[in-house]
Amino acid sequence: MSDWNDKVIEEFRTNGGRVGGPFTGAPMVLLHHRGRKSGRELVAPTMYLAHEADDDVVYVFASKGGAPVNPDWYYNLTAAGKGRVERGTETYPVTVREMTGDERDKLYDEQARRYPGFADYAKKTAGIRTIPVLELTRA
Repeated sequence: MSDWNDKVIEEFRTNGGRVGGPFTGAPMVLLHHRGRKSGRELVAPTMYLAHEADDDVVYVFASKGGAPVNPDWYYNLTAAGKGRVERGTETYPVTVREMTGDERDKLYDEQARRYPGFADYAKKTAGIRTIPVLELTRA
């Protein structure tokens, strides 16, 4: 997975935030986070949903492709309460807030409507875990 992520990250940076293949046309960010155990700086590519009215807010989905566990970046970002986002050609600090209840469900449903793979991820995790949604706000 690391090699695959490295290729996506390289393509993202080479093309000003655009990535091809299964991500063609999808809004992508690179999440910069620090490992809670290792202390290492890490980067994870992921799709996002932009806030309807505030360009300084994006939502990311800890789907991990429908795996039964959350991705490490989710734990790192929520533990720290902050991180950095690389969006297009800009990198900036963000604060992290986990969405819950109806607010979370509305955002996840919208992402699944736009990108049906997210509906598949939710089916795969049904009864195992609820896929977290994080709000990342420019700090």
